[in-house]
Amino acid sequence: MTTKILYYFLIIPISLLPFSIIYIISDLIYIIIYYLITYRKNIVINNLQNAFPKKSKEEIKKITKSFYRHFSDLVLEIIKGFTISSKQLSERLIIENPEILDKYSAKNQSVILIGGHYNNWEMCAQAFALSLKYKCYGIYKPLKNIFLNNKIYNSRTRFGLNLVSIKKTKSIFSNLDVAKAFLFASDQTPAKNKKSYWLNFLNQETIVFTGAEKYAREYNLPVFYVSVSKIKRGFYKVKFTLITEKPNDFEFGKITDLYMNNLEKDIIISPQYWLWTHKRWKHKR
Repeated sequence: MTTKILYYFLIIPISLLPFSIIYIISDLIYIIIYYLITYRKNIVINNLQNAFPKKSKEEIKKITKSFYRHFSDLVLEIIKGFTISSKQLSERLIIENPEILDKYSAKNQSVILIGGHYNNWEMCAQAFALSLKYKCYGIYKPLKNIFLNNKIYNSRTRFGLNLVSIKKTKSIFSNLDVAKAFLFASDQTPAKNKKSYWLNFLNQETIVFTGAEKYAREYNLPVFYVSVSKIKRGFYKVKFTLITEKPNDFEFGKITDLYMNNLEKDIIISPQYWLWTHKRWKHKR
């Protein structure tokens, strides 16, 4: 009941506000979560210190504050996604080089697009389904709260994105006679087991998901890295970079390495836009 009240009397009313007002609210949320609640602040600082050991305390503090400003914007932009129009979405998410994918869709060739939790990945997922010449598929982990899960599912799929539970990922690779774009955000922490794949990421040994690479190899699909940069508040630009057209020409792990290397480069350039609140390095080898 509480979730329903919050959704109908807080989330949706905020979502209906113009962006100018939403960012005023975001400024207030920033003050609350950074100065008052200090939401996961120790985790953020610890992650940054381990990722950038050569940066001074003042540099880490500056990045931390910038991160929380962006994080506040991100939360409000995700809320705005419940009611954003297709026109607003197209204006705010610019794809720099769609032609790099067009030549594959023209051949009815499905592709894998792999990005991270960097800048506004939720806006990307909505916009790709609207803008790309592909039937787009995303993988997600359903929430335990059924009401909230359904509302978020409806928001993400408003413009044509097809969402599938992570447990049913393999099912979306059937019928590749239709050109499909499979969206992966593979930078979060997987479960640890004997077959786990590790690499060096942001100065630390890091366990990583390899699902995107496994499917690319199994179905022989081209793999592209999705780089997202922030133009200004609420406006983003996407650039696709080909990792490989022939995934089976690589030894296993190389595609994952190249993906994580690309993401790392983006994070080093603008570290404030990655999701530092995540306990990314909770597993040790």
